[in-house]
Amino acid sequence: MTRFLFALILGFLLTACQQVTVDDTEFVPKKLTELRVGTLYGPQIYMTSGQGDSGFDYDMAVLFAEYLDVPLKMVPYTNRTELYEALKKNEIDLIAAGMTETPARREQFRLGPPLYRVNQVLVYREGMPAPKDISDLKGKITVIADSSFVETLTQLQKHYPTLVWDQITDKDSEELLAMIANKEIDYTIADSSSVQINRRYLPDLRSGPVLEEKLDVVWLLPPTRSDELMSQLLAFWHQEKLAGTLDHLNEKYFGHVKRFDYVDTRAFIRAIETVLPRYRQLFETHAGNLDWRKLAATSYQESHWNPHARSATGVRGMMMLTQPTAKEIGITNRLDAEESIRGGAAYLNDMINRLPESIPESQRMWFALASYNIGYAHVEDARKLAESMELNPNAWRDLKKVLPLLQKRKYYQKTRYGYARGSEAVHYVDSIRRYYDTLVWVDNQSKQQNPEEEPSDLASEEPAIPAGTLSTEQPQ
Repeated sequence: MTRFLFALILGFLLTACQQVTVDDTEFVPKKLTELRVGTLYGPQIYMTSGQGDSGFDYDMAVLFAEYLDVPLKMVPYTNRTELYEALKKNEIDLIAAGMTETPARREQFRLGPPLYRVNQVLVYREGMPAPKDISDLKGKITVIADSSFVETLTQLQKHYPTLVWDQITDKDSEELLAMIANKEIDYTIADSSSVQINRRYLPDLRSGPVLEEKLDVVWLLPPTRSDELMSQLLAFWHQEKLAGTLDHLNEKYFGHVKRFDYVDTRAFIRAIETVLPRYRQLFETHAGNLDWRKLAATSYQESHWNPHARSATGVRGMMMLTQPTAKEIGITNRLDAEESIRGGAAYLNDMINRLPESIPESQRMWFALASYNIGYAHVEDARKLAESMELNPNAWRDLKKVLPLLQKRKYYQKTRYGYARGSEAVHYVDSIRRYYDTLVWVDNQSKQQNPEEEPSDLASEEPAIPAGTLSTEQPQ
């Protein structure tokens, strides 16, 4: 009897062990053959244009797929509900959509390490009374359903019982911001980074009270069966953090949009409509290897697209060329729009070609523009100074920290070419980057609305704007 009972118990134990083994094998994650990333559309998240795909989350996803050595598949969704459902159904491997860490998301998903931080702000339009706090509103709040903003409002309602809001499912964050600017809704809530970016196209947007501060933007992973992917993501994040990739992307997408000028932005958008059509063909014809919109943005910074612009320092024309520079590149009439644009394009392309090959292609234009503004020699001084300070001389994010030091005796007395208005060069480049971003956005909007429309013909009429420029004297 004892032997029988022992055999029976042993049989149960073996059966139980075998069952666990079978179950365990069902939960072992398969090796990824591609990285499926669910996302939402947005300038700082993921978007496609004539210049290719872009966005902070997209760029990081490209690098993560390379780290995993698998192809990347970006899967955009139109709303958060569908995005969450896709992750739960294993239709995607993770969500990279500019989402912040919230208590509800911590309960539903595994959260990756922080990419950058944002504030949640109340958004209204120019001309409305500036609200002091959430209880001081003269209209309705409209937010996206299933967003972190709903969680914020729900918490605020505990302190402000009369607080109410509308939730919509058929719009995204960019559309709500446009509705604010178009006076279709009164208020919404948005991440500070999104407001900063969209003010370039919608200058009437205003940021009101901060409702949540310093929220981490993270990726979302499934709550179960994602141990290996999370481990790989953490190792990848640590690697890119040390390499400065996160700082670089932060500078790329947000570094130039923090400074905002309402009057200048409105004037630029009007100039795109009324002045640019007269000169667009010239920019396209003479841009060479440059994106014509970068050339046009530079020209606007220089002269506001005024071919007769002059400055007291002797620079002239659409591209504000000095006499020696014009002579060097074969320009005889700096006040002729076509000659000036052709000369400016040639000079910029030459600047780009002179730069060291160690400077990445994606950043060479910014180095060239700084050289266009204060001279190539001063930029080289700044690069050497950056290297002496253990910064990266080939990264614009580091060079823009160093350039202002060329105005301080402590630093410029150690350089070969001495004093330079480096902070002005940083402002100059950032302004052009903002103008360029706006031109890309307007151009894409036009193509979506008129896919068959050709660029406007060149008009012979000169622009009726006063002579003047924001430029400083150009390098010799």
